[in-house]
Amino acid sequence: MRIGIDARGINFYSGTGIGTYTENVLKNLINIDSINNYNIYWSGNNYESIKKENCKIIMTSKKHQRFFEDQYFPANLSKEKIDIYHMPQNGIGFSEEIYCKKIITIHDLIPYLMPETVGKGYLLKFLKEMPLIIGGSDGIITVSEFSKRDILKFFPIDENKIFVTPLAADKKYTPLDKVFCRNFLKDMYNLADPFILYLGGFSERKNVASILSAFSKIYKDLNKNYNLVIVGGYKDSSQRLLKLTNELKIDSHVIFTGFVPEEHLPIFYNSCDAFVYPSFYEGFGLPPLEAMNCGAPVIASNLTSIPEVVGDGGILINPYSISEISSAMGNLLSNDKLREELSYKAIKRASEFSWENTAINTLKAYESVYNANSPSQ
Repeated sequence: MRIGIDARGINFYSGTGIGTYTENVLKNLINIDSINNYNIYWSGNNYESIKKENCKIIMTSKKHQRFFEDQYFPANLSKEKIDIYHMPQNGIGFSEEIYCKKIITIHDLIPYLMPETVGKGYLLKFLKEMPLIIGGSDGIITVSEFSKRDILKFFPIDENKIFVTPLAADKKYTPLDKVFCRNFLKDMYNLADPFILYLGGFSERKNVASILSAFSKIYKDLNKNYNLVIVGGYKDSSQRLLKLTNELKIDSHVIFTGFVPEEHLPIFYNSCDAFVYPSFYEGFGLPPLEAMNCGAPVIASNLTSIPEVVGDGGILINPYSISEISSAMGNLLSNDKLREELSYKAIKRASEFSWENTAINTLKAYESVYNANSPSQ
């Protein structure tokens, strides 16, 4: 096969779920596949790691995205006789003028299910274009069985066109020396006391306010002087959480770190006594898996795709019940044996996910679409 992949998202969306997904799938695909030929559409630098004999890197510019998507890509895909073109970022770059077989990755349908949590411009664009994108694709990759069911709920398509390829955590998320990690956080972030951790963004659907409310009900009764550490860059939504922290009178026990470099995140995961993630909606949910890879005891939502990820490797709670969240936090933090058991289960469960498996399943999706008799739309 001659396979084209839009890899611009690696640099366009660096540090986000889509950027992480695109980078890891691409790197693992070219590591496991030396038979097929790849045309990699790239923007920016740092492409040395994907230089392979069967890979051709085609440079694009970030300044003229519409030109590339509407004119250059269709013409180049035809010229290069590409068999399959993969668009990994929710179909961005889709064009009806592309005549080879088209595969898209749909990570979630949040604009359909929780429109109030996304920006108006993105919402309107998503709702307008997604029916055309899904209807015109020969294959759809998605990241969980839950997301597959969501797609089928909104779009009357053949379910055999949808391929589930679960994600994985980066290799840097692994058990580390606890003493080193805690000393590092003490020196770098002035975090000396034991803590509960949250990271993963501040959108309404992440439900961070419930973590604060739940913590306010139990922190005085815990057997240690626990803090709640919330990692992430300051935005409008985090300012709202700062205000709530003051209203709940827990500001002396809640630490907002602000932006943290990605290479420090494994140290936070390894140092916490519990990681809490009561999100209302996730297409997959990487933070709980990253935490589990590090051996952190996890408390996570029992909704959407999250149970597929956490399995028996953590405590699943109803994210709409503050009392359930606080009870799970209190029980876990007061029980050393339970934390030890959950840490073991978390590592075991997380070992079932790998980017190599994601790449293998992606290649199987390519082969299935390539071998299908139905003509490209």
